[in-house]
Amino acid sequence: MKMRKLGNNLEVSALGLGCMSMSASYGPPADKQEMIRLIRNAHELGITLFDTAESYGPFVNEELVGEALRPIRDRVVIATKFGFDIDPATGARRGGTNSRPEHIKAVADACLKRLGTEYIDLFYQHRVDPAVPIEDVAGAVQDLVAAGKVRHFGLSEAGVQTIRRAHSVLPVTAVQSEYSLFWRGPEAELLPALEELGIGFVPFSPLGAGFLTGKIDEHTQFDPTDFRNHVPRFSPSARKANLALVEVVKTVAARKNATAAQVALAWLLAQKPWIVPIPGTTRLHRLEENLGSADLELTADDLTEINHAVAKIEIQGERLPEAAMKMTGL
Repeated sequence: MKMRKLGNNLEVSALGLGCMSMSASYGPPADKQEMIRLIRNAHELGITLFDTAESYGPFVNEELVGEALRPIRDRVVIATKFGFDIDPATGARRGGTNSRPEHIKAVADACLKRLGTEYIDLFYQHRVDPAVPIEDVAGAVQDLVAAGKVRHFGLSEAGVQTIRRAHSVLPVTAVQSEYSLFWRGPEAELLPALEELGIGFVPFSPLGAGFLTGKIDEHTQFDPTDFRNHVPRFSPSARKANLALVEVVKTVAARKNATAAQVALAWLLAQKPWIVPIPGTTRLHRLEENLGSADLELTADDLTEINHAVAKIEIQGERLPEAAMKMTGL
């Protein structure tokens, strides 16, 4: 597996593994022992970056990731997140965001216990808290770094000015936000700012929550607990219209003897050398397929063809439900 650098000095595999879908959001949780095997298989195949969060489950995803990676802890990078107001006893959401410094520090200690580790490699603020100055958030994480509990600071779905303010207090190693051919919002302001500041970018949903694999159409039925049931971009009519995007990817994939998913990920990898996508899966054959993108070379002509074709397509539907959109800085 090729390696990439996030920020100044965090080296990780060119592709990471998003672990959320193993426990939450895409239907019922997968079998824990199978997911432990999958995570360990991912490392054997070259992945070193594993992404989780306290809110995935809540809590159970961190426990899963921690158990899976414990035997190889010194060879992997674990990223987790704070920032929501979750009852530590019940796992119930008590409200929206919570990034008060004392809460951040309490969450860090709880994360360390669930992960079974002495340090968190990359600690993201999951969503910006409008009630807490970002300078106070960065200061709290700085205290955790000084205590040896955290090694790197990250932000998720944060706007450019918030990133700049945080970075002035404590260097931000990585920003995580949605980015793919299905959602190119970061290109306007975020990517230029990250390049200027020397911050890495970790796109989640790099396959458009599965849409860019070509396995979803307007007739696809999602599990009742799948979050995509509530996403405007995944309404049947939007899916039908947005299939034009998938056809572009499939055309290039056929010529390159690759899959649509591999082309979509290779396109992301080709955008910047400091971009590290974190596709998620619960299936070994999909994991292996995704990893094939790291060796797929898209030429300048391939990229031009994709960009020109995609520019003619107007994607239908918002990328998130209205309430979730209000919690992002993008």
